[in-house]
Amino acid sequence: MAVSLDMKHTTFLTLSFIIVFAASINQTMSRKVPALSLSERHEQWMAQYGRVYETSEEKALRSKIFSDNVEFIKKFNEAGNRPYKLGINAFADQTNEEFKAARNGLKLPGEFIGTFSFRYENVSVVPSSVDWRKKGAVTPVKDQGECGSCWAFSAIAATEGINKISTGKLVSLSEQEIVNCDVTSKDQGCGGGYMEDAFEFIVENKGIASESTYPYTATDGTCNKTDEASHAAKISGYEKVPPNSEAALAKAVANQPVSVSIDASGLEFQFYMNGVFTSDCGTDLDHGVTAVGYGNATDGTKYWLVKNSWGTSWGMEGYIMMQKDINAKQGICGIAMDSSYPIA
Repeated sequence: MAVSLDMKHTTFLTLSFIIVFAASINQTMSRKVPALSLSERHEQWMAQYGRVYETSEEKALRSKIFSDNVEFIKKFNEAGNRPYKLGINAFADQTNEEFKAARNGLKLPGEFIGTFSFRYENVSVVPSSVDWRKKGAVTPVKDQGECGSCWAFSAIAATEGINKISTGKLVSLSEQEIVNCDVTSKDQGCGGGYMEDAFEFIVENKGIASESTYPYTATDGTCNKTDEASHAAKISGYEKVPPNSEAALAKAVANQPVSVSIDASGLEFQFYMNGVFTSDCGTDLDHGVTAVGYGNATDGTKYWLVKNSWGTSWGMEGYIMMQKDINAKQGICGIAMDSSYPIA
């Protein structure tokens, strides 16, 4: 059947429209969406984390700090010369000095003099990898807030681990009890303290309350004697890992989560996001965390799996992989210098 000229004309117009429309869509899609300005990114970040400033001057100051930190993160990631990345987290409007003052509360005692009792000394073979989370011995990541109580969180995480191993029950235990009630030593709650002092407190108190019984407030407070007497777990003592030996630390971590001291003072540590941390950090120990495993990355790099207490916006949902078995006896960021673990 012959096709009329009108039908041919209509078909031609339809095809022409489709071609023009498709070209328009392609041009639209190819246009880059304008990037947000740093001030707009700060507003977006404020909304994400519920941050509100009391004055316009404070907001201007925080916006400048935020912009500086974002630029630092951008330049670091663009350099691409490290196996880890940095990211914008909940602490992006704080200077490194402010951040350290609020979060890094480890207070080391004087030099230890004496002998070490190390029950894992004669362990000859350890697994190639360990992850105590997979064995149900690690509670969800917690957030110490603007309180220098990292030492309490480190000690409690290790205690939660050994309690699970010895009793079969994983119970979230109370950091707040340590902060409020461990006041007879040099520990000062949010002002800082030491993991081994926390272990000593739990021993002398004949136990520690659960998180639900004595919840965390991120502030110093008066010891609640009633809640303090409610025990959800106990330990009989603690031991130190021989210092400056990653091999000794591996023996301990292969058997239970271990409290470790690290130097977490760098800006790269503040904004760590993922990957194996290989920073040239120092050994001025200022932060208490918990080693809950170790393993090998896909590229073969060995790492320590470390649980932090800065919430899940930091790092890998609150964890960091720190390079293991480096060419320095102290370990990366001094991780092998000062470690201890509770005994059931």
